[in-house]
Amino acid sequence: MHDEHVTTKRPNIVFVFFDNLGYGELGVYGGGIVRGAPTPRIDALAAEGMRLTNMNMEAQCTPSRSAAMTGRIPLRSGTTTIPVPGQPDGLVTWERTIAEVLKDAGYATAHFGKWHLGHAPERHPNARGFDEWWGLLGTHDTSLWEDASGYDASVVPADELWEGTAGSASTSLGDYGTEQRRFFDEEVFARTEDFVRRSVAADTPFFAYLPTAFPHFPTLPHPDFVGASGNGDFADAFVELDHRVGALLDLLDELSIADETVVVVTSDNGAEDVLPWRGWTGPWAGSYFTAMEGSLRVPFIVRWPGHVAEGTVSNEICHAVDLFTTLASLAGAEVPADRPIDGVDLVPFLTGTSSKSGRESVLCFVGDKLHAVKWRDWKLHLIWQEYMLDPAVQLGVPRLFNLLEDPRERNDVFLPWNTWVRRPVLAAMADFWDSTEEHPLIATGTSDPYAPPSG
Repeated sequence: MHDEHVTTKRPNIVFVFFDNLGYGELGVYGGGIVRGAPTPRIDALAAEGMRLTNMNMEAQCTPSRSAAMTGRIPLRSGTTTIPVPGQPDGLVTWERTIAEVLKDAGYATAHFGKWHLGHAPERHPNARGFDEWWGLLGTHDTSLWEDASGYDASVVPADELWEGTAGSASTSLGDYGTEQRRFFDEEVFARTEDFVRRSVAADTPFFAYLPTAFPHFPTLPHPDFVGASGNGDFADAFVELDHRVGALLDLLDELSIADETVVVVTSDNGAEDVLPWRGWTGPWAGSYFTAMEGSLRVPFIVRWPGHVAEGTVSNEICHAVDLFTTLASLAGAEVPADRPIDGVDLVPFLTGTSSKSGRESVLCFVGDKLHAVKWRDWKLHLIWQEYMLDPAVQLGVPRLFNLLEDPRERNDVFLPWNTWVRRPVLAAMADFWDSTEEHPLIATGTSDPYAPPSG
């Protein structure tokens, strides 16, 4: 593509990472007014860029964040589940994050929101490539503790909000409860605005990472937006976040940098599934913490004026790990060559020089178990689990689904004329497991310092 907007400058990057935003929630994905809350600003963003209908994440928060940050399947990094209390959690410092890669390439880097990739100081965002950060080390569940019957903060201390800068220790800003949860995303976007203004004033390309609270439970809107939809807290929170995304886009226009800024909006996994905040997975079945499409498929919107064609939609298969490789490619940054990087560079696909994403398969892990494999429009389940609280059943005979014909994974077509699909599925599995022979997996709970085995 070529037009008057094209610039040779390395683009700024704004990465909005919603938490448990279901595929069917946004207007442009069939939600919006259907869910009681229009999302006009995000819908307009999609019209100005590209929308994917087959972006796949991991089954829960920590592995999706690990995949996006490192470009590596989370089983490689020991980050396959949300943290287990009492053992080292998150990414060992040997892992290279996208923030470290971009910082080395001259970018200013900032993280405002939920980290969920390590509680130890050496694993905080400001020790992992971010020049500055503010937010939560864990997850938003803990904001509910203070209101729980029998909760004793002297036995289990309240979770905390933190901030920090590179080269210094993070500082606690006090306890995190439901009131702080209401103001969390206001702070995420306010700090991002300040960071963007400072970066532009310094004439420095920037990477702003916004892992929001929205719509993770408890889904509580800012007081200014209570009643905004007329349909309760959940819908009010959508009105709030659509407004905040719109205000950030307006800032890019105000600073005359919209044309040189890549904006990505996506989610870490499928819809929130805790009542009374249960979300919507659109046409897909199942809940997060499973390998169902309702867990894995998420909204994905990217805008880069003059490079990504307006109004494009694609069902090409993509995965969270591709974000690392793609963002590094956009910045002209160096991807580590001493370890397997599972991400595909989507830049040719996003910019229209290729109609294909470059990816044909996704390994669908739940925790450290391989539940399913997607290959093209097929999906083979090895372990069956539809919803988070269902038992995971090891299948004696796999179940096969054609996702074009059967989006809700109801009609098992593992029949003699379809058994050929096992071949490419087994090949994708073999490629991964073969790579772990030379590059062993990092066990969950591994302490620092870590170094890969030699020889």
